[in-house]
Amino acid sequence: MVRIDRVVTKGGDKGETSLGDGTRISKADPRIEAMGAVDEANATIGVLRIHTRSRAIEDTMLARVQNDLFDVGADLCVPGLDEDRLRVTDAAVTRLEAEVEQMNVTLPALKSFILPGGTDAAAFAHMARVAVRRAERTVVAVTGVNPTVQRYLNRLSDHLFVLARVLNENAATDVLWVPGANRL
Repeated sequence: MVRIDRVVTKGGDKGETSLGDGTRISKADPRIEAMGAVDEANATIGVLRIHTRSRAIEDTMLARVQNDLFDVGADLCVPGLDEDRLRVTDAAVTRLEAEVEQMNVTLPALKSFILPGGTDAAAFAHMARVAVRRAERTVVAVTGVNPTVQRYLNRLSDHLFVLARVLNENAATDVLWVPGANRL
């Protein structure tokens, strides 16, 4: 288990930080950017969970996702693919795929692109989805990353899209894109 005795270490005051293996690198390094983007996505899901408290199934899924995203961060903070370190596994990706399939059963087929919005919860799910997509893009720029991390983030954005539709009263309040609707 992790033990944190001090939050203020002053170790980053000169623009560097430590990775999980002790290596010091610039805070501008793409790996640190990716770790920060994953952290931001996780925080966005935390805000989403304010709106899913009364929905046990959805909130439980999101709680698992938040824990997974900490695992993603742990995976990213140690370069290389050393199997003795905490690494995101295919099981997490498979679980997301199964949850997407299960949620999708109740939804009507898409006949248009969906604009972010609808219920408050769905709008926050869309915010979380785009944060995860940004995290995925930053991970792609990092070399020596467990390839399952990228697959996990890709599936998670799909998961959050489908979840947004569920949170939109099973798509009843989806906001559909109308191509050229405002053209003069």
